[in-house]
Amino acid sequence: MMKKGIILACIFVFLGAGLALAAPPKKDAAPAAVKKEAAAAVKKGGTLVYGRGGDSVGLDPAYETDGNSFMICDNILEALVAYKDESTALEPGLATSWEISPDNLTYTFRLRKGVKFHDGTAFNADAVVFSIGRMMKNRNVKFVGKGWDIPKQERPPEYWVSMGMDDTIDSIQASDDFTVVFKLKKVQAPFIANMGMDFADIISPTAFMKDPKAFVRNPVGTGPFKFSKWVKDDRIILEANKNYWDKAKGPYLSRLILRVIPENSVRFLELKAGNITMMDFPSPGDIDMARKDLKLKLITQPGMNIGYVGFNHKKELWKNLKLRLAVAHAINRKAIVDKIYQGMGEVAKNGIPPTMWGYNKDVPGYTYDVELAKKLLAEAGYPEGKGLPEITLWSMPVPRPYNPEGLKVGVAMIGDLGKIGIAARIVSYDWGTYLKRQREQPQDMDLFQLGWTGDNGDPDNFLAVLFDGLESSAVRTQWHNEDFHKMMQEGRLTVDQNKRAEIYRKAQQLMYDECPVLPIAHSIVISPASRKVQNFMLHPTQSIRMKSVWLQ
Repeated sequence: MMKKGIILACIFVFLGAGLALAAPPKKDAAPAAVKKEAAAAVKKGGTLVYGRGGDSVGLDPAYETDGNSFMICDNILEALVAYKDESTALEPGLATSWEISPDNLTYTFRLRKGVKFHDGTAFNADAVVFSIGRMMKNRNVKFVGKGWDIPKQERPPEYWVSMGMDDTIDSIQASDDFTVVFKLKKVQAPFIANMGMDFADIISPTAFMKDPKAFVRNPVGTGPFKFSKWVKDDRIILEANKNYWDKAKGPYLSRLILRVIPENSVRFLELKAGNITMMDFPSPGDIDMARKDLKLKLITQPGMNIGYVGFNHKKELWKNLKLRLAVAHAINRKAIVDKIYQGMGEVAKNGIPPTMWGYNKDVPGYTYDVELAKKLLAEAGYPEGKGLPEITLWSMPVPRPYNPEGLKVGVAMIGDLGKIGIAARIVSYDWGTYLKRQREQPQDMDLFQLGWTGDNGDPDNFLAVLFDGLESSAVRTQWHNEDFHKMMQEGRLTVDQNKRAEIYRKAQQLMYDECPVLPIAHSIVISPASRKVQNFMLHPTQSIRMKSVWLQ
């Protein structure tokens, strides 16, 4: 993620760590998904160089929220449960099985034996208690052995807080070396799915306790690759874990290098030249060239994502519903998707993707209507923009799955707002600073661009985690609505999926009525790669999983 200091840049921004698009792209607008390669003898060894748009913020999954951090963690660390290839269906991870009590309040995990962390220490129940328990505000934990005196948190574990986990988990106990019991305070329907997310990865307690502050730059897990080196804003190098427990699935590569190449077009040129093996987020204009290059292939998957523009609800100005609606109707989202996404996305109507269960297809979405926007602006108290101060549009400085070319999108948005009399300027920071400052909801921020790639295939992971500001101050969209908050709580307490779906459909209608954010687009994710790359599969969570990848 590019570091440029404060820059004039784009406004359409999305966050990353989600489901699929409602319809496939037009045949002439996007490449077909690359079929799985025919069975061939796996070749071991080699270095895969992956070009990405920005650097990681940190590598401790309990404290990060961005996709560029998680794509490293996904190869170094593992959780109790895992998501299957190309889906969010669950399968055993570091736990071989789990049992749920009849009242849905006790979860018992049976752990995999014979697994070791990269530092040679044993994976066991105490490591699980340490890894998850360290995020608890009031640590009600029990170790089998002596355990550890877990250090005080230096900063809030954002996922844990935004998901209300302190109000959900009562205790975590190791009943023996390979059994961990979670006691819940209340029913949490998506609990098992949540335990496969990055924030729930299991780390080496020994490595962490050696230097808790340094762990964020030197993580130690059980995964197929070991951390080797990090040259900030340049590259991260991972080496194969030769003692990996799941040898039947890899790793086959000897080394994985993730290079930071901020400009989409430069990454593509590096790929064509053979200097990198794969890349993320190509510019739409480069896709046709990749299709015609016999040395390259295009791997695609509908994105489980949402890109949106949010309002600073902590600022009095944006508590004005008519003003929010004026902005919503002023921006021509279809033109943005048509001209900039070039068929690789669709206009978003709701805060979750259209093929996710619980999607409300009856929500009409905000029409592009300049006259209506002007009328709403006048009703808000600012006819033709008179009396309205210049607003700031905060823009993410990095490409994400749901934003192919942020600068072009930002220019389009500024132009649209100007048509109804709203003067705006665009502001951005380096990625780490952007995330930190946006979380603080400063008064110099009016609109902010964020987005999301889902973590677990559950609507709660979009609607509650992104938009329920009453859940906690860690929720980046600080929208406070009691009715919405009650729906999110009810959704977590309801086990029946059909009943949960109805709750979430009502929540989406409420969001449309209140306009806490402006949904922009869901995109199709494309990863150009050398034809040497075998067995790489895109994942709905945008996880970059290299465990079973090999080079021809």
